[in-house]
Amino acid sequence: MRYYLIVGEASGDIHASHLMRELKKADPQAEFRYFGGDLMAAEGGTLVRHYRDTAYMGFATVLAHLPAIFRNMSRCKQDIATWNPDVVILVDYPGFNLNIAHFVHEKKLAKVYYYISPKIWAWKERRIKNIKRDVDELFSILPFEVPFFEQKHGYPIHYVGNPTADEVAVFKENYNESFLQFCNRNNLLEKPIVALLAGSRRTEIKDNLPRMMQAAKQLPDYQFVLAGAPSIDEEYYSQFITGSDVRLVRNETFALLSHSTAALVTSGTATLETALFNVPQVVCYALPMAKLYGLLRKWFLKVRYISLVNLIADCELVPELVADTFTHERMMQCLRNILPGAAGRDDMLRGYEAMRQVIGAPGAPARAARLMVKLSQMV
Repeated sequence: MRYYLIVGEASGDIHASHLMRELKKADPQAEFRYFGGDLMAAEGGTLVRHYRDTAYMGFATVLAHLPAIFRNMSRCKQDIATWNPDVVILVDYPGFNLNIAHFVHEKKLAKVYYYISPKIWAWKERRIKNIKRDVDELFSILPFEVPFFEQKHGYPIHYVGNPTADEVAVFKENYNESFLQFCNRNNLLEKPIVALLAGSRRTEIKDNLPRMMQAAKQLPDYQFVLAGAPSIDEEYYSQFITGSDVRLVRNETFALLSHSTAALVTSGTATLETALFNVPQVVCYALPMAKLYGLLRKWFLKVRYISLVNLIADCELVPELVADTFTHERMMQCLRNILPGAAGRDDMLRGYEAMRQVIGAPGAPARAARLMVKLSQMV
């Protein structure tokens, strides 16, 4: 069968590439065409547009790039109609993908599957109407989404497990580099590492990284190492870290986490990755007009937490410093509390173990792929 996939960022590229690999096993005749990234391209098929050219975040950024966004949408729709796939697989990226879902459904071009569902439980819950109307099957990777979609909204979904658990497990099985080897290869010091995961988008990095870097000045016994995102060039990071003690390691987030003592992490998939590597963390997320957001947060967010770790655990397992609560003093207090010998470290590590039990066994991409092929073959 023919599968058309659409992702909008680096994490989507990772998840979609693993799904493609499993789809090829479940369907030896599988053909792929996609808006995606380098990892998807390595699995074969045709890359129509790279996610670097389609991903825009923030009201001002989106507004400034509206013509490009509309051009990309138009090109995607035309390409789907021309290629005539059996299935369109959408991966997160709801602002773009729900528009495509409506087009495909309305024109009756193909079945629409959503893999890694839009986070409408956090904001824009009204999108459930679009999902019910335009998405044939939704494949969830977060256990708490099942009661949200099925019980609250009466929309049956498929929980397949979390692919991040698979990705971390595979990496751990194949990675055997020592701490000293990692440090020597990346020109790092032989000091314990505090990892900085400042996001995968320029706006996130601009808002979060300078604040995170302040911690390096107060903990001289540690080295602070920034995880470079694959979609961000080194020159962009240089404007922030040049002249500081912060070092950059690009495209090796998993290796960095495997050797880290603690981490400061911008909310997103990175919080779950950090937990699965058993690295105690502080979640930090800066926002413009922080005080105003703090006052209006209850109107924007429909959930108690912003990090996947806390959402899955259903408790504040890791501290979340968001907008007006992301202060230097609070960051240092929380970070010191999870360093070796501090009271909060062991509690967080025990919480990580309980969280892993909630996620379930690895095998999410394989389960999703087999189910997609089975459902696609049904009349």
